[in-house]
Amino acid sequence: MIRLDATGAEVEEVVEEVARVVFAGGTVIFPTDTVYGLGCDPMRLASVERIFALKNRPRTKALSLHLASVAELLEYARGNALATMVARRFLPGPLTIVVRRPDFIDPHVSGGLPSVGVRVPDHALCRAILERCGPLAATSANISGAASFYGVEGVTELPEADLFVDAGPTPLRAESTVLDLTHHDARLLREGVITTEMLEQQIGHVTRPLFEEAK
Repeated sequence: MIRLDATGAEVEEVVEEVARVVFAGGTVIFPTDTVYGLGCDPMRLASVERIFALKNRPRTKALSLHLASVAELLEYARGNALATMVARRFLPGPLTIVVRRPDFIDPHVSGGLPSVGVRVPDHALCRAILERCGPLAATSANISGAASFYGVEGVTELPEADLFVDAGPTPLRAESTVLDLTHHDARLLREGVITTEMLEQQIGHVTRPLFEEAK
C-alpha cells in the first residue's frame, strides 16, 4: 500500500493521485470528517468486491456512497421530501441517510438491499477528492471485527488498499449517525456524532431501534 502524506501536500496533487488510483479500478483509504473511509468507484464491481474482501466484510452488509455536495445527494433522494429536509438541515456533516437505491447503482454495493446510504462529509480534502472522482462506495477503513480504526486513539489496523491518503487524525474521531428515510418516518439505525435529541430538535420524532424500545 502506498502512503501519501497529505498534511503538507498541495490539494490538487493529492486529488490527482487519488483519481489515478480510483479510475484504474483501485481502492483508496481517504479522510472524512468522522473516520477514514475505504472506498472505490461504485461502478466497478470488481473494485467493490475487493472492498468486501479487504474488510473481511459480509456481502450482505451494504457500502455507503460518499458524495461531494448536498445538491448531488438530493439527486439520489429525488421525490423524498423527508430526505430533502434532513439533508438541507444536517449536511454536509456526520450523517448518513438511507434512501431508495437508484437503478444505476448495482445491488452488490448495497448488500442486495433496495436502499443505499448516502452522505456528504464536512471535510475539505475529502470533498475535493469526491468532486474529482466521486461518488465513492465506501465503508470505514478498519478490519471488520477490529476494535479501532484510524482517526481514533489506540491501535490502528488498516486494510491493504492501493493508496492511503494520510491527512492526520479525523476532526470528529467517531462514526456518523445513520438514519433510514425510506419510510414515512425517520428511523435511527445507528447513533453517532449527531444524537437522537439533535435530530428531533430539527425534524421531530425519530423512531429508535427495537432493542432500545424494549429497554
